[in-house]
Amino acid sequence: MDVTVLRQRLAGTAFDELTWVTETGSTNTDLLAAARRGAPSGTVLVTDHQYGGRGRRGRGWEDPPGSSLLVSVLLRPGPAVTPEGAHVLTMATALSVADAAADVAGVTMDLKWPNDLVVDGGGPDGYRKLAGILAESVVAGGALELVVVGCGLNVNWPDPASLPPELAGRATALNHLAGRPLDRAELLVAWLVHLDRRWSSIVSGQGDTVVDEYRRRLTTLGRQVVVDATDRSVRGRAVDVLADGRLVVDDGRARHTVAVGDVVHLRPDG
Repeated sequence: MDVTVLRQRLAGTAFDELTWVTETGSTNTDLLAAARRGAPSGTVLVTDHQYGGRGRRGRGWEDPPGSSLLVSVLLRPGPAVTPEGAHVLTMATALSVADAAADVAGVTMDLKWPNDLVVDGGGPDGYRKLAGILAESVVAGGALELVVVGCGLNVNWPDPASLPPELAGRATALNHLAGRPLDRAELLVAWLVHLDRRWSSIVSGQGDTVVDEYRRRLTTLGRQVVVDATDRSVRGRAVDVLADGRLVVDDGRARHTVAVGDVVHLRPDG
C-alpha cells in the first residue's frame, strides 16, 4: 500500500499519522507500546497479517495474510471521556466500520453487542460475523490516559466452499456479500473519515450523540437474548445500552446490567 497517498487522503483528519506493515504480532500490542513512548493521539497501525491477534476474553484472532483489514488506532481523549465512559470509543469505531462497508462494498452490517459486526444468515443465532473490535485502556491517576481500539474486518476471503464448515457457518467476508474483491485501502480511508467525524463530537463533549446513534443501530436491542457473562447467565429481553456500554436485560422479574459477555440472539421460538 502507498502509505504516502493514504496520508494525503486523510490530511485534515485526526488520523493521518499512519503506518502499514506486512505483519506483526498484534497491532493493539504494538500501539500500546508506541503510546508508552509518546506516540500522539490519532496514530494508526495497519497490517496485512497478525500472528498474535487477540479477541475478547483472551480469544485468538485468525486471518489469512492479506485477507482482512487489521487496524488499531491510538486515542487520547483527555477530559472529554472518563474511564467509565471509554466504551463510547468502541461504539464510534463500530459505527464507522459499518458506514465504511456500506459506502465501499454496499453491504449493510448489523451491530451486535458488545463489539461485533454481523450480517443475517447462518450461525447459531442467525448471524455471521464480519468484524470484531477490541479496545484496551490505560487509566492513570483516575483519568483515562488513552485507549487503543483495534478492529479486524473480513474483506477478501477464499471461496466459501473452501472454508472449514465451522467457520463458513459462523463468519463471512465482504467480498462474499458484495460479489467482488474489495480494496482494503478504500475501506480504511472511509472508516477513518467516518471515525474522524465521531471523534470530533466526542472530544468536544458531544459523545452522547454517538451513544444515541449506537443504541438506534444496535440489532441486539428489543431481542430475546441469552448473555453468558463472566459469573452468570442472563436470559431475557435486551432493553437498553448504558453510556458505559453495559447491556440492560429484562427477564420479566428484574432488570440486569451486564458489562462483559457473549450474546446469543434467540429465535422467536428460542
